[in-house]
Amino acid sequence: MTNHWIDLKNTDCALIMGSNAAENHPISFKWLTEARDKRGAKIINVDPRFTRTSARSDIYAPLRSGTDIAFMGGMFKYILENKLYHEEYVKYYTNATFLVKDSFDFEDGLFSGYDPNKRSYDTNKWAFETTEDGQYVKDMTMEHPRCVLQLLKKHYERYDIDTVCKITGTPKNKYLQVIKTYAATGDPAKTGTILYAMGTTQHTVGTENVRSFAMLQLLLGNIGRAGGGVNALRGESNVQGSTDWALLFHILPGYLATPEAQKHPTLAAYNQKETPKTGYWVNKPKFLASMLKSYWIKDDPEKSYYYLPKRIDGKNYSHIAMFEAMYNKEIEGLIIWGSNPIVGGPNANKEQAALANLKWMVAVDLWQTETSEFWSYKALDRATDKDEYKIKKPKDIQTEVFFLPACNSYEKAGSVSNSGRWMQYRWQACNPVGESRADLEIAHELTLKIKELYQGSSKPQDEPITHLYWDYGHGAHPDLDKIAQEINGFEVINGKPGAQVANFTKLKDDGTTACGNWIYSGCYPAVTGKPEDYLARRRDNRDVPYEGTKPIGSYLNWSWCWPINRRIIYNRCSATPEGKPWVEDLASIFWNGEKWVGNDIPDFGATKAPSDPGGTDAFIMRPEGVGCIYSKCNEGPFPEHYEPWESPVANILNSQSFNPVVVEWEPDKRGTPDKYPIIGTTYRVSEHWQSGVMTRMQPWLAELMPDVFVEMSEELAKEKGIRNGDNVIIMSTRGDIKAVACVTKRFKPHNVHGKHVHQIGVLWHFGFNGYATGDPANRLTPHIGDGNTMIPEYKAWLCDVRRA
Repeated sequence: MTNHWIDLKNTDCALIMGSNAAENHPISFKWLTEARDKRGAKIINVDPRFTRTSARSDIYAPLRSGTDIAFMGGMFKYILENKLYHEEYVKYYTNATFLVKDSFDFEDGLFSGYDPNKRSYDTNKWAFETTEDGQYVKDMTMEHPRCVLQLLKKHYERYDIDTVCKITGTPKNKYLQVIKTYAATGDPAKTGTILYAMGTTQHTVGTENVRSFAMLQLLLGNIGRAGGGVNALRGESNVQGSTDWALLFHILPGYLATPEAQKHPTLAAYNQKETPKTGYWVNKPKFLASMLKSYWIKDDPEKSYYYLPKRIDGKNYSHIAMFEAMYNKEIEGLIIWGSNPIVGGPNANKEQAALANLKWMVAVDLWQTETSEFWSYKALDRATDKDEYKIKKPKDIQTEVFFLPACNSYEKAGSVSNSGRWMQYRWQACNPVGESRADLEIAHELTLKIKELYQGSSKPQDEPITHLYWDYGHGAHPDLDKIAQEINGFEVINGKPGAQVANFTKLKDDGTTACGNWIYSGCYPAVTGKPEDYLARRRDNRDVPYEGTKPIGSYLNWSWCWPINRRIIYNRCSATPEGKPWVEDLASIFWNGEKWVGNDIPDFGATKAPSDPGGTDAFIMRPEGVGCIYSKCNEGPFPEHYEPWESPVANILNSQSFNPVVVEWEPDKRGTPDKYPIIGTTYRVSEHWQSGVMTRMQPWLAELMPDVFVEMSEELAKEKGIRNGDNVIIMSTRGDIKAVACVTKRFKPHNVHGKHVHQIGVLWHFGFNGYATGDPANRLTPHIGDGNTMIPEYKAWLCDVRRA
């Protein structure tokens, strides 16, 4: 989130796309309801299905799954044509004024620089015009035909309302109502927020979906302001924290790029290629050197960098790519920690077959999962005899499986970071059951045992382990405060920890500071022996406003928020270019004549005056200093509508059949509408959690939601001769599953290109273990991912359905 949960109460309009927030993130509606009651805010929900969020919204508009960019593109066109954007904000806080070189072009769904053999672009073709001294050339009137705003207008001129509604299936009157209501937040006196979740991201254009939200918010002046923002609703209590801590293969902690072996052979080479010349990322060498020092405290950063594992250049290490490698017998061992891909992974049949090619696997979880027992006879049960991937029988599986029981969140202490970036400490509520241990304890003991095995080695190749700094205690329970102190960072004196650093502004690149994760630096700034030294433990629930202002829900002394306890990032945008609040009663920060003050921590030099050079450069992490309406994503500078990999219709905006930069793993498994005419999607219910490991083991929850069900419209059910409660078979090119039919008015056929297109929705929580069992829905979903992140396309694929 750019903002946070409580800030939702400050909005004038909430656009919820790709999320059933009322059911899956109910705290959001606590604050949205307050915004509606006290500010007259409007709530808009755009979703293929009429959900509980839709029922509580002021406006509901359906759309076909996978057509978000077309929907947003029409909004761009309408806002630009009617000049509903926040002009002063756009002019000073975005790159709308920048001129683009003549080498940029767009034709028939492809931008200039495309290489069809590599399925990628030469992004140098999209560069900005610069002066001889490297300054960006701008047109402050925003009238030049090569300025970003005019190129944006030109790109989306094809996205007229009639065309968009033909693609999305959205009724024209509903679409116009959404546009007009949300575009009203372009008034400087108003703000609007966008809430999204995995309904937005789990597409082959997922990154571009989110980027289109960011572009809309920049046009309307809704980033960096109370009641605004682009706000991801995370699916678990610490998804934000795990992302901050490099859960994904392409980043190190704190969003530093993972090094590649040939591209970044030395620390100097990494810094030279990864550090921009302007913007706050110029400090990247300090952040990386301090992180390396926290790993290997006695070695200088250059040598520590040598220890750091490197990726093979250009190699894809995403979830799908890993399982493809396992399937092809390229990986021998796997540690799978708190994950259940036999239920939660795409193309689950193939992923189950891939695990059988491993020599060994370690599973860490609360209970035995479908993944930890992939080798059992229970895993062979199928809805039909269809077996695309030749699943092995137990006697033929040679994988040695180890299971380490972990304890639940209530059985351990530690911090989590919520969707709003608030780092909150949680105290242990009860003791673990049996031999289960906290994740941290498992990692701690494994590391101690590994270091013990290498103890005394003088081999250079063993130094990454023998030199590893690990000073959190030698018992079964590591010292949480020591870990938090290292995360915050400290001075290094003669190879030992010194005083704590105040925050990341004190980090250095010369090996004299250590810091586990620079964005969390400031969470433990001093050690006095008090529990609240660790700021994540703070629980002051008074929202004390800055003198002369009204409280806006910042609660600056409740827990701690990265970066530097800032509750709304890019908050320089909360004030006019001259430093005055856009809205007096929602003053986040403002210029008092001497410094920036207010109800948040300034995301800006505290004493940099608005009239100083760079005094309006609100987006400090960007080298340009402004928000990017035009940016270099893999697909191009502007989001373009491409159909999902499996689509029931052709693309009427361009001739590209799907995202042109996506890696196609299994072309032969691409379903076609002649055999599979129905759009499938997956989602959750409140009675079950993720892949069901925690909830299907509870008899009371299993009783509430005992079966996999598939929602379908009354019209589709009539066509197929299916009645409510019938057992049905759902089929895709990858597998079949059995489910109970839920015939409902919540789905309606989409009117797409003048014909009816049906969509169904399947619960994905189920597997063969627990009190509530059923076929995993992801036996149906494809091994295809987003063009930037490789997140799987769970939300739009083709299938058919029949009575069992």
